[in-house]
Amino acid sequence: MLFTEIYSMKEVARHLIETIEKALPLLHAIDDDTINMKPAADKWSPKEIIGHMIDSANNNQQKFVRTMEEDGVHFPPYEQDWWVSSQHYNEENQEQLLQIWKYMNLHIAHIMEHIPANTLQHNLYIGNTGPYKLEFIVTDYVEHLKHHLKQIFPNEAFLKNSFEMVY
Repeated sequence: MLFTEIYSMKEVARHLIETIEKALPLLHAIDDDTINMKPAADKWSPKEIIGHMIDSANNNQQKFVRTMEEDGVHFPPYEQDWWVSSQHYNEENQEQLLQIWKYMNLHIAHIMEHIPANTLQHNLYIGNTGPYKLEFIVTDYVEHLKHHLKQIFPNEAFLKNSFEMVY
């Protein structure tokens, strides 16, 4: 059964907005020392996780819009560790990052609300993987976001997710 047989893209967008609205006050409450603290040398700090979610929003905006336009689009792989390290997120202003994260995701929700149903079965490829249906990429986006927020807030029940790394 397809996800959209149960939920419309408007409902997926609403779920994204609700997640943003619940998470934002929690993110604002993190103090400067904690938000920059890496739990291990090879793990991201909360601020770097926020930066990664901004990168994800930017990458997925391209996937959503281009795949609505054309079936079978090929995208380059996303080298997430390089993207995070090259942008020095721990040196970025916390409030600025949170505003970018918030507004980028509100825009993603807006795009989701306007995806034509006849494009949800369009295929896309990421690096050497795929095909993936646009419908999957869109619904997986929210689960991916919740997965990363749960890394920052492991005890928050609203962040329960079904994310699995498949590409």
